[in-house]
Amino acid sequence: MRHFLRFFIGLAMAAAFAATAQAGPRLDRILDSKVIRVGTPGDYRPFAIKTDKGYEGHDIDVMEAMAQGLGVKVEYVQTSWPNLMKDLLADKFDVAIGGITRNAARIRRAAMLPGYAPFGKVALVRKDEASKYKSVSDLNQSSVRVIKNPGGTNEQFVLENLKQAQVSTHDKNAEIPALIAEGKGDVMITETYEALHYSKADPRLSAIFVDHPLTPKNQLGFMLPIDDADYLRVMQFAWDLADERDVLDQAEDRWLE
Repeated sequence: MRHFLRFFIGLAMAAAFAATAQAGPRLDRILDSKVIRVGTPGDYRPFAIKTDKGYEGHDIDVMEAMAQGLGVKVEYVQTSWPNLMKDLLADKFDVAIGGITRNAARIRRAAMLPGYAPFGKVALVRKDEASKYKSVSDLNQSSVRVIKNPGGTNEQFVLENLKQAQVSTHDKNAEIPALIAEGKGDVMITETYEALHYSKADPRLSAIFVDHPLTPKNQLGFMLPIDDADYLRVMQFAWDLADERDVLDQAEDRWLE
């Protein structure tokens, strides 16, 4: 049933963008060069993280499989959350991945492939203080130190809901959990899977609000420019092909369970 729904969602998306987007050279460029440029901040476990050996994570596995299905190689392009949309629209890469929330603001300016990994906003805190926080109001106190990463929906949540807290910004998202564990901050607002990952990796940390997230559940998605209808249609095909070959299930089992 899930495959059936994804297929028709993909057809609907392709039809909608085909009616509005003008065909362009993007697909021809990718297939001729046999290279697809993939932008990612590379700082969001377990979806995409940059390591000494390259990139790894759920989205990396899926993107590599999609590229293989198209007969092209992946060239990763470093970007950041504040510059993610700007870089996509400036043609610095052909697709953006790495734990990108699907929302109307993004889909207004770009296309997004079908959603995956349902999540809500949760908090990462020190385990010995987890019982202090029962609600957003408990987080929104002048005594609570919140560390945020700039440019994404986590920052948006902090700025809108934690105005009374002591809020600071740290540019490297992957370093924030350690700062919380070391007592240099008290709270990190993030999504379900990232919080679960770090709480399992570091016994000093606890993921709270997982069963009852602070926001309604949403999904993540790969983001694409809308300057070439043929490109969107082929990328939907590549996603469906990866799904039919159980790549999505395997990536979920490897990274999200």
